[in-house]
Order: sequence, then structure tokens, then C-alpha cells
Amino acid sequence: MENNRELPKFAVLQLSGCSGCEVSLLNSDEWIDNVNLVYMPLVVSSNKIPDDVEVLLVSGGVRTDEDIHNLRKGRSRARRLIAVGTCALSGGVAQIRDDHPAREAFLRSSHRLRLPDMLPHAYPLDRFVPIDLYLPGCPPTPELFITALTQAEDAKIASIVCQECGRKKLQDMRPASITGMRSGVTLPDICLINQGYFCVGTSTRGGCGALCTRPGHACVGCRGPANPYLYREPAFVQDNLRKVFRRMTDIPEAEINEALDSPWLSLFLDQFTDYTQDESLPLRTKDKFI
Repeated sequence: MENNRELPKFAVLQLSGCSGCEVSLLNSDEWIDNVNLVYMPLVVSSNKIPDDVEVLLVSGGVRTDEDIHNLRKGRSRARRLIAVGTCALSGGVAQIRDDHPAREAFLRSSHRLRLPDMLPHAYPLDRFVPIDLYLPGCPPTPELFITALTQAEDAKIASIVCQECGRKKLQDMRPASITGMRSGVTLPDICLINQGYFCVGTSTRGGCGALCTRPGHACVGCRGPANPYLYREPAFVQDNLRKVFRRMTDIPEAEINEALDSPWLSLFLDQFTDYTQDESLPLRTKDKFI
């Protein structure tokens, strides 16, 4: 809308909650002509709450130290703050601890269902049930969903992201240091590794259409390991990436290792490539992966 800049700005900050309040807001369109939404991670691409927000809606309760930090930061940037929903007013379901009266009443009830016990870790599904098909991605693209739902046997899934990226790998363009991961201006037709970007598309399963690398953002591996690395430890994938960067760049080994060990990349890379399993479980065969 052309007049959005003249409308009062408002933002939505979500703490520990379920997004139900945000969905309720989005189910209405009456506010669209009256206020300008400038921050809401669920729908608006913005890194931070602007400093000139008229109203800040806050949903969810305070459950972590990050919630405290974000709440105080948001409060300092808004003229008015509105606590939205039960969780913001009472803490909601997330604050029902062992000694909470509601929990005690629930446990006393003869008609209750049992409260679920927290497991020590989050586990993949095939630890407990047989899986017919694996659809990796964070998230998978709509095209991949359709392929899975229609069981399209003629679907052609690229083995690695590089096959879909289309950028040229050059032998005479060897960066001496890492430029970055997801920032900066890139040359449109040249491999991101040649330009010094720490891209892991050489080891990542294709099928995503290279949505990140085509516009110039380094691949972080969210489609998981390509077929040759399905049964390998994350360390094996990282060793392969070291070989790629040694072959294509003059970046010092220490700098490569620092990038691989960085919290930002390892959060993605180690998680998305860790398909190793208990040996007692059925092996994830390549034919079950889209």
C-alpha cells in the first residue's frame, strides 16, 4: 500500500508461545488500512524492531533469558506496549511447573489423562516407527511436497545443490580468505566458493532448486547430506568440505576450520548432516529419500 508510510507503525514480538495470537491477528484484515505492520517474524522479513514503533504487541510468556532480553529491548523501542493473550498475562501453559496448583488438581482427578513425561532428547521418527519416505529440508519446497504427495516416480532430483545452481567453477579464481556466508554483493554467474563464500552445496542434497545460491546466498545444507554421505558422521562431511576448499581456494586451513566450527554454521551443518543412527535401527536406504 502506498500510504503505509503515513500510518502508525506497530510491531509484534513473540516470546514463548504457540503463534496462536499471531494467527488470530492475521485472520482479520480490518487493521490493514489503519496501521502499518513493520515487524512480525512470522510474516515480515525484518531483523529488528524499528525505533519509532507506536505500538508493540507482545504475545507469549517469559520462559527464557532470551525472552527477557527481547522483551526489554522491545519495550525500549515502542511508545506503547500491549500484552496479548493468556500467556502474556499469566505465563500460560508453559509455566505449569511441578508445584503449580493446576498441575496438582490435574493429577488428583480420577478422570485425567496422564501428563506426558519429557524425554531427555528430541528423537527422529524412525526410532519408534517404520518410515516409508523421507522428505528432507528446512523446510522442503512446495515442489518437493507435491512430489512426495503424488508419488511422482519420474521426478528428477539433483544429486547436489551445485547441479541446480548453475554458477561456473573457475580454476583461476582462488580467494585467499573467506568473504562471508550470507552477506555482500556477489557476481551472478561465478561459484560462490570462487568468490570466497563458505558454501556447502557440494555436499548437500539437491532438489531445492538452489533457492539460496542462485541469488547469492551460501548454502548451509538444509536439504541434508547428498546420497554419498547419508550414512556418514558429520565429521566425514566436514572433511569432504575441507578438501573442496583446499582444491578451489587458497584459504588457510585454520580459517576453513574456524568457519566449520563457527556456532552459526555448525548449528545448521551438524544438525542437517547428522543422519547417523543406532545400529539396531533399520538403515535409511537411498531409495526412500526425495
